[in-house]
Amino acid sequence: MENGGKGLLLLVDAECRFERTVTDGDLRRELLAGRTIEDDLSALPTIASVVVGLTASRREALGLMNANSIDHLPVIDDCGSVIDLLDRREIDDQILLSTPHMGEAERSFVEDAFKTNWIAPLGPNVDAFENEVAGFVGIRHAAAVSSGTAALHLAMILLDVKPGDYVFCSSLTFAASANPIAYQGAIPVFIDSELASWNMCPMALERAFFAARETGRMPKAVVVVNLYGQSADIDAIKTICDAHDVPIVEDAAESLGATYKGRPSGAFGLLTVFSFNGNKIITTSGGGMLLSDNAALIERARFLATQARDPAPHYQHSEIGYNYRLSNILAGVGRGQLAVLEDRVNARRAVFERYRDGLADIPEIAWMPEPEWSHATRWLTACTIDPSGEISAEQLRLHLAADLIEARPVWKPMHRQPVFAGAAYFTADGPSVSDRLFETGLCLPSGSNLSNGQIARTIASIRSAFRR
Repeated sequence: MENGGKGLLLLVDAECRFERTVTDGDLRRELLAGRTIEDDLSALPTIASVVVGLTASRREALGLMNANSIDHLPVIDDCGSVIDLLDRREIDDQILLSTPHMGEAERSFVEDAFKTNWIAPLGPNVDAFENEVAGFVGIRHAAAVSSGTAALHLAMILLDVKPGDYVFCSSLTFAASANPIAYQGAIPVFIDSELASWNMCPMALERAFFAARETGRMPKAVVVVNLYGQSADIDAIKTICDAHDVPIVEDAAESLGATYKGRPSGAFGLLTVFSFNGNKIITTSGGGMLLSDNAALIERARFLATQARDPAPHYQHSEIGYNYRLSNILAGVGRGQLAVLEDRVNARRAVFERYRDGLADIPEIAWMPEPEWSHATRWLTACTIDPSGEISAEQLRLHLAADLIEARPVWKPMHRQPVFAGAAYFTADGPSVSDRLFETGLCLPSGSNLSNGQIARTIASIRSAFRR
């Protein structure tokens, strides 16, 4: 018992069939009852020890441990033999979808903010972070703000989006891509995805513009989302938008570090938005950035993001502003994170490759494609599950959840969200790709700080779900 380090013995019969557990507490009680250390364990009373079978999930095992106040649980096969011993410390480990991955450089920038007392939402780290991100993407000007959503809202304001205006937007995305349209009282028109990249479909966009010409209600802007760390086919989309003289807002919240035809994702819109939320490839805890080659637009964004305070010695406001600026402390975190962005991209791509290789013999699983013009970050490893197979995407998600592994469905399309019920939606004159991806898609744990053991555990759980 001492040599095993578990404080536990497993008592088996001559056929190696499990009989009961023996704890140090059991031995102590026997000694107090008058037995000696030389007595045979066969003298112990028969009890019904708590065990689990081969098919028990981690969640089930933890439930039994909690209900019986125990830290170890024998796993018994159909013949009654012990094949494993579960340890609470080893199985009470949830694998999450995408967690922050902090390094060493962040601390120095944050400590410098404290030393210089630059705590407010402005300061040297903010200025430097703006310049560094802009330089990385190849855009001239940037304004660091409190979130990607705030950056999108400012973009709508800068483009003079007003109540009743139309704005085209990718449907397969998170709600933050579309909500700022509604903030302005405008009307979102949702555009389907293409299978080649899962991003906005140029053919569906063309159909939406054709309908807009017919009604005489052209959009004020097109919000193109770069999904799951991969750029949309921006050249095809830009050709269409330029033909109608409609600006692009590139929602690159999920794609910092990706490239499109060798150029950084986010380098193509009149306005570009990044997010540094806690689950993104690099994070400032919470934060975002608005970028443009148009200096006047970014200067205006900074003004609006700082409560639209007029240049006066007193507090004077001639228009409504917003408290949207990023703090100097969080910008320091961002500077440290940006320095290791390439490492984070490589790590997430390596996670994807481990999944692809480890599950290559399961034909029901197909991976989010990477067109030849794309170099994706694989911010999230996304796949689809063949609905005609033995297990659905939702069943696989629940199976993983039972093993304390977080997986999530692909984004529910905006045209299916109750808050946008009745909104116009355009496909490429065929079945909805966004709907199909939502119904069959799943995002797997993808953090750049996942251990090899966590990836292997996730692969093993998926394989068990498919009985492979």
